[in-house]
Amino acid sequence: MDYREVTGEREFVVRLGHGEDWRSELETLADDESIDAAWFVGMGAVQDADVWFYDQDDREYRSVTFDEPLEVAACVGNISLLPGSDGDPERFAHTHAVLSRPSGQAVAGHLDAATVFAGEVYVRTFEGTLTRTPDERTGLDLWL
Repeated sequence: MDYREVTGEREFVVRLGHGEDWRSELETLADDESIDAAWFVGMGAVQDADVWFYDQDDREYRSVTFDEPLEVAACVGNISLLPGSDGDPERFAHTHAVLSRPSGQAVAGHLDAATVFAGEVYVRTFEGTLTRTPDERTGLDLWL
């Protein structure tokens, strides 16, 4: 286990833009407010969603697309820096969600993209920076 103590700094309540991308809205907030480390929770509804599941054996994400309205029963994640394709760090909103259908059936996973119908998110920033680096054991970019 690796850990470090963090101190909370700023807090935001956010209403995501209707018709915008859920994760992109969080990354725009991070860019606009220079947030390099944060934790967030949210709820709302989306018009569609691309959800990823990490295949631990093949060490790659599998994508499932839902082209239907879904409730965001729970959304949790963090904001950190992730090296971009050019190697420069970019702000990344690592987002997981539990989405529900009208039947009550739930789907869940890493929320890669989703069109916002309505979204409310609470964000708490931390002092300093969280940077994602490759973890050899998992094949994932993990922070600390």
